Amino acid sequence: MEPSTVPLRRTGASIHGLRVEVLEGPDRGRSAEAAGPSLSIGTAQDNDLVLQDPSVSRYHLELRREAKAIILEDLRSTNGTLIAASSAEVRVERAYLEPGVILQLGRSKVRVDDGAMIEVEALEEDRLGRVLGRSPAMRRLMAKIDSAASSDASVLLLGETGVGKEVLARAIHESSARAKGPFETVDCGVLLPTLVQSELFGHEKGAFTGADAQYLGAFQRANGGTIFLDEIGELPKDTQTNLLGALERRLIRPVGGSRQIPIDVRVLAATHRDLRAEVNTGAFRQDLYYRLAVLTLKIPPLRQRTEDIPMLVEHFAREVGQEELAAKILGPEILAKWKAHDWPGNVRELRNVVEATLALGEPPPLERATTANRTGGFDPQLMGNANYHELRNELLSDFERKYLTELLRRASGNVSAAARLSGLSRTHLIAMLKRHNIDGRVLFE
Repeated sequence: MEPSTVPLRRTGASIHGLRVEVLEGPDRGRSAEAAGPSLSIGTAQDNDLVLQDPSVSRYHLELRREAKAIILEDLRSTNGTLIAASSAEVRVERAYLEPGVILQLGRSKVRVDDGAMIEVEALEEDRLGRVLGRSPAMRRLMAKIDSAASSDASVLLLGETGVGKEVLARAIHESSARAKGPFETVDCGVLLPTLVQSELFGHEKGAFTGADAQYLGAFQRANGGTIFLDEIGELPKDTQTNLLGALERRLIRPVGGSRQIPIDVRVLAATHRDLRAEVNTGAFRQDLYYRLAVLTLKIPPLRQRTEDIPMLVEHFAREVGQEELAAKILGPEILAKWKAHDWPGNVRELRNVVEATLALGEPPPLERATTANRTGGFDPQLMGNANYHELRNELLSDFERKYLTELLRRASGNVSAAARLSGLSRTHLIAMLKRHNIDGRVLFE
């Protein structure tokens, strides 16, 4: 798809912005007002409110305006975020706030208020390339994609597994001046650590055992176009350093090579993790985050834009040439049921369900990812063992074993894919599998 020369029509909506003010602490009197629907606080210089308080993390928290609510998300800060509630303070990781609430961040107290009304642009069209959506959230996102495509800046795409990050990356590429160039995808989450650098930068013949010929890495293959680094949060620390050097110098050196090769690529990256939280824990380099997140686009999960489901269902049925069958099978009752589903696998899960429905002639059962279903509920019969600590350990161990087995089943035994689905680090997941003596190779051979 070549970039369109006809400007896309846009519309605007007015929403309340966000304003924060430091009431107590080293930065008392400092304030900030967001130019958009989100605002971040921390000591790193790219936050909206930059604090000097050493007890505040580099990326401490983010506030987001969604509909009439203000959502707080703590970014795994070292000292946490507390909300004043009556005479007590409650530590939270995620919460819905009312304007006027006071937060405790380290030694600082910050008040959150409504800001001035701001204009948020949205596309009038319900599609941009392969990106579809009639919901306000998707129309706003497509307007941002259109704007991002007009520059050559690096873009970081954030969203849960299955929301369609690669589809959005392709839309940016295909709407950009690089549309006629190559689009190369590297899934950093499925590559063995020993092969990541070879896949990114290439290798020379004889560079290592098995390197029987010269290999062009993704950066060379993408020259003149775009490279998409999917699940960038899984990149090993040493490769993060090499990637940072390549992006800063616009030069790469193949494994086993002695000369540096100039590159001309645009970098798009994606992750289901919040890299600011990874920066806080030291798992991701802050300087590399700066390089990748020149522009940041957040993709809403399907459960937050269920009005897009009928359009997506039509699209998936059209892709497999089953529009008439879909119209017969998928009536208003089924679509209403699907709109009420929480779609833990997002758009990818919806696509699978649509294809299964068309193949079977009826909808398959949906698996709801509610808290009750995740834990299996509590059976009073278990109170035969009334010791709280012993019973809790038994239930937790049983839950972990069942969860890990099902997780590996869904990931077809691929540990890296399972880590992405679960939100756990690969190292932590492997440790849990060893603790429960679960071997994915045995389960899925």
